[in-house]
This record gives sequence, C-alpha cells and structure tokens, in this order.
Amino acid sequence: MSDTVEATPTTGQKFTAEAMGTFVLVFFGCGAAVYTGGDIVATGLTFGLTVVVMAYAVGRISGGHFNPAVTLGAVLGGRLPWNQVGIYMAAQLLGGLLAGAVLFALGHGFDGFVAEGNMGQNFFGDQGSGFAWWAALLLEVLLTAVFLWVILGVTDERNEVNVALGPLAIGLALSMIHFVAIPLTGTSVNPARSIGVGVFAGMDAVAQLWLFVLAPLLGAAIAGLTYPLLFGQGAAPVAGSGLNFGGGRKDQNVPGNYEAQWNQGQQGGWGQPGAAWGAPPQQQWGQPDPYQQPQQQPDPAHGAPQGAPQQPGQWGGQPAPQQPGQQSQPGQWGQPAPQQPGQQPPVQQQPGQSAPGHWGNPDGDDDGRTQVRRPD
Repeated sequence: MSDTVEATPTTGQKFTAEAMGTFVLVFFGCGAAVYTGGDIVATGLTFGLTVVVMAYAVGRISGGHFNPAVTLGAVLGGRLPWNQVGIYMAAQLLGGLLAGAVLFALGHGFDGFVAEGNMGQNFFGDQGSGFAWWAALLLEVLLTAVFLWVILGVTDERNEVNVALGPLAIGLALSMIHFVAIPLTGTSVNPARSIGVGVFAGMDAVAQLWLFVLAPLLGAAIAGLTYPLLFGQGAAPVAGSGLNFGGGRKDQNVPGNYEAQWNQGQQGGWGQPGAAWGAPPQQQWGQPDPYQQPQQQPDPAHGAPQGAPQQPGQWGGQPAPQQPGQQSQPGQWGQPAPQQPGQQPPVQQQPGQSAPGHWGNPDGDDDGRTQVRRPD
C-alpha cells in the first residue's frame, strides 16, 4: 500500500489518456471508412477494436471514455463528478480534431485529393443516404442510449463478469452499432468523432454537425438518468454527480484499474468489493472480522475475562492435568477448598465485581464484608 498516492491518476494524466484514446479511435475508425471505400464490416470492427485496445491501455487512468456522450452518461449515472467533465470533454475534442487534421494531411498524399465529402464524416438527407433528419436524430439518440446502457451495466459494481472482459464487451457493442448505422448516418454516437473529421469535410458536413452533437448527448443523458431507475443504483453515487452539481471530493483516491475508474473510488467498485484505497479488508464468509477483538466477559467464578486464552492450571482456567493415578488434593489450583462443618460458603461475586482484598483488588478495605480468599 506504500504506492497508493503514486497509483492515483492526476488530472494531467487523465487529460492525456482521453486525448490519446480519442485520437486513436477517430484516426483508425474514420481512416478505415475512407481507405476501405466504406466497407461496413471493416469499419465497424475497427471502431470497436480501437475502444478495446485503448481501454486496456489507458482505461485504468481515465476510465476510457473517448467520447463526450459517454462522459455525460457517466456523470448523470453517478459514476463521475461534474468537476471533471470539462477536462474530459476538452481532451476528447482535442484528440478528435488532431486525428481529423492528420487524416486531412495524409489524404493529400494522393494526387487530386479532395477532402470535401471524403473524410469519413457523418451525414443525413441529401448529403448522404437520403435518410430524413428526424429519423437520423432518433436513430442516433437510440443507439447512443443503448451504448451507454451497455457501458453502465458492464461497469456496474454488482456485475460479476470477469473484470478483464469489460472493455471487450463495450468494443463489441460499438461494432454492433456501426453495422446498423453506417449505411444510414455513417454512425456517430460520439460528438468528438463527428466534429474531429466534420470540420475538414466541407461546409455541408459542418452544417449537419448539430445533429451529431445533439443526438448523442441526448441519448447519453437518457441512459445516464434512467439506468439507476431501471436497474438500481448499486453503490452510492459519486459525490457531485448526477443531478447534484456540488462538485466532487478533491481528496478522492481512485484505484488504478479500469472498472474502479468508472466507479471513481466507491466502496465496492465493480470487481473490487470494498476496494477503495484505505478501506479495511472485508470479512470473508465464515471468517472472523479482522478488526473485531474477541469480546471478553468476566468469569462469574473468579472475575477473569472469558474468551481470553487460558492455560491449564491458570487462575480461573481449567484444572491442571493430573498424572495417571494422581488424586486431586483439596485446595489445588482449579479445585475448591473443602468446607468445614458450620462454615458459610464463599460469597459468589457478580460479573465484573471484585470483593475487597480479592485477587486483582489488593487495596480492599475492611468494612465487614465477607472476603473470598484465594484457594491455597
């Protein structure tokens, strides 16, 4: 545990992870769309594989959002504080724009390259497949909501799926979405992906960007707000998330793994029950609580604590083992002294009460009370 502070990602590291992941997503995904001639299978798998690869690579640092819609769904779903949203979205937009700029520059490696309409941009209506704007809007809202429901479900701390399969399930979900939507809108579900290449694809593409910004954010908001209502919250929401705009905990320490980033250090983060740094180990089934001391109660006979380990022959313990053939002698340790005719029996002490002059109470006073003598 000595490296707890070092394992906590800094804001700069999260910014870098999100910018890099979004760059890879847009560069390879839109690059595949351009250079394969819009092959649906190749493009869909490329988008999904980039999410898988980069989530495994840097997901432990930032959670691997690579998408402003995912970040919005995470904060509304109680997984991320509002005070980190600006950093995440700025990094994602920067990564998308850098990827679009690199694709634009590389495209000029072909003689006569024209970027307008040839950057893997999104489209609807006359600029694309002829799909109506309202249908494109509805489709992008629906697909983004499904994508966020999958992400929130996979990273739910109650999910018992192997933690290593989280990024794989999310990447496959993104590929599945692309297989349906590529012929209709080119598939956005990600404003950073749409803006990153759209600004280089001509004015017609720029004019249609509003839909591919609004629809994913709307779908993500629906999923983030409804997931706890549909499936339960699980762990308590992160401070400053959801509809609470009070910011997050500044001293929040987050374990360095992908799923814990999604739960931002909650107790019982997915795959890490009670694993927030500094939290006490959880009691295992059938095992004693590691922090609970055995409860000691006074022995009614001698005032010695019950539950404490006792050796044979100890005061208040068990009688000492006897050798074969040996008889117990009156007054031995563990054996009561014989009572003489006419002698009153010793007074029994209440639990926790010591008589004056009793063992453990040497400063007794001679007030006429009956004393219990130590057997000898």
